[in-house]
Parts: sequence; C-alpha cells; structure tokens
Amino acid sequence: MICRNLSAHRPPVGGHFCWTAGKFLRVVAPLVFLCIHIKKGASVNKNKKTVPMIMERKFSSKKIVALTAYDYSFARLLDTSDLDIILVGDSLAMVSLGLETTLPVTMEEMIIHTRAVNRGCHNALLVADMPFMSYQVSDEQAITNAGRFIQEAGAQAVKLEGGARMAGRIQALTNAEIPVMGHIGLTPQSVNKLGGYRVQGKNYKDARKIKQDARKIQEAGVFAIVLEGIPDDLAGEITQDIKVPTIGIGAGVQCDGQILVLHDLLGLGMDSSPKFVKQYACLGDKVKKAVSSYIQEVRDETFPDEEHSYKSKTHNLKSVSDAPQQ
Repeated sequence: MICRNLSAHRPPVGGHFCWTAGKFLRVVAPLVFLCIHIKKGASVNKNKKTVPMIMERKFSSKKIVALTAYDYSFARLLDTSDLDIILVGDSLAMVSLGLETTLPVTMEEMIIHTRAVNRGCHNALLVADMPFMSYQVSDEQAITNAGRFIQEAGAQAVKLEGGARMAGRIQALTNAEIPVMGHIGLTPQSVNKLGGYRVQGKNYKDARKIKQDARKIQEAGVFAIVLEGIPDDLAGEITQDIKVPTIGIGAGVQCDGQILVLHDLLGLGMDSSPKFVKQYACLGDKVKKAVSSYIQEVRDETFPDEEHSYKSKTHNLKSVSDAPQQ
C-alpha cells in the first residue's frame, strides 16, 4: 500500500527531466557564468586608465598628463609612455586636414580618426572631441553623436565646449551614461563670437563668468574640465574651488594637469606656435633634413646600396628567354 502511494505520487519521466533541467539552470548555470567572467577578468588590462582613476587624481599629488593624437601610429607611440589621456581633438581640422579653424571638421571625420587612435591606445584614457554643431542643436542630437564615439569609435568619454549654457546638455549625456569632459575659457569653436583666439577672463566680469561656468558644468556631471587660455591665477582659483580635476592648456601650472597638441610639442607645426606651447623637440627640421638626404641619395644612385638590396641565391643567373613556352 505504501509502495503504491509512492508510485502514484512519483512524477512522470518527462516531468522528472524538466525538474532536473530547471534545477540545473537555477544552480549550475550561474556558476558557469561566473567562471566565464572570472576567466575574462584575468585578461583585463590593469594599466588601462579609466574615468574614475582620472577623477581620483584630483586628490593626488600626481599631475594628469594629456596629449592629442589623430592616427594609429602616433597613438601607439604615445601609449608606450605613462600618458594618462589621449584626446582625439577637433584640432585635427587644422593639424591634419589643413583647415583654417576647427569649425568645418565633421562627425564622420572625427569618427574615422578616433577609430584609428583607438587601435593604438590600450593604456591611456581615450577621449573624443565633439565637433562643432554635433551637440548644440538638442539633447537627442548630442546623445546620438556622443553615443557613436563610444559605440562605433571606441572612445571612453567625450569632450565638449561651453559653460553654464551647456550644463543641461552635459546632464543629458551623463544621464545616458556617457562620461563628459568640459572645456571653458578660450573655446575654439566660438572663435567667430570671440573675434579670434584671445586670452579670456582678464577682467573681473569675464573671470567671474568663467568661475561660474566651472561650477555649473561640475554640477552637471563632468569628470574633468579643460581650462584654455585664461590667466594662471584664475585657473588656480577655479582648481581650488571645484571638486573635479582641471586640465590646463595656456592656463598656468596650478591646474591638476596639462594638455598640449602633440604636433606643437614635437615641433611639427608649419606655423608659429602660441605662447603657452613648449617645443620638446624640433622634428619638423629633422623631417626636412631626412627627406632632403633621401632625395639626394636617390638621384646620386647611392640608395639603395647593397645593405638595402636583395641578392639571389645563385650569383650567375642565366638569361631568361622571352619566347613563349611550348
């Protein structure tokens, strides 16, 4: 009688299988998933700089160091150093594309260059500049374009220009989980409004506005702020006043970090550099000298020489007949 009751309550074979499969999914599958992720975690690049790492440097004595890059080759070279940030700046319009200002560079051009830099950037934080009119129209436009930099080009964050008037836009981007670096002071995309590339914040009224801009975009959620072309004492006040790192370019030594255009630093520019630029090398002169030497040696038939030529294994080659083979 007992056995009959047990048999009556035993689940059918199919039901037993479903119960086993369900138990497997509940118990074993999560363990498999965890093991896979642990294995993946073992290959994570521990040297890769992140947004939180940059933010923490505000409270460190170690300065943030950033440079621009526009292609794979330079990005790969820079990434072998202890550089913190590589910015694919809209300055590529002038440096790489030969344009007069940054205004004409397009989203498509910026995406292409950011993709190239990303292929060579494995350690530094990769930030992409949002070009003129890629974020000014609406929150939706800004999120779409910034999202392309993250999703299509591999950037970890974007940079955009503007103070208090851009606070809402920055907030929208950060709400969309897109890290934003701010940029105030001399903003090159406002060159027509400013009447040229001029130092900003030299009088009390302008200085006060720049300080207010810094506070507003900090509240909006930027993780760092570029201060460009402002007096060093004003940059120092802003750096002390806000809780996110400041990165200066033409803003004195009191900022939490510095950024320069790579080609200016290397002396590769064809035009005169701004006052704040220090050339750490004069590669432009070396390039000219190297090219001149190459031209001369080709014309003198001293290049290629034996060292730079290939030899056949058989020194006495027979003449090769041009006659068609039978």
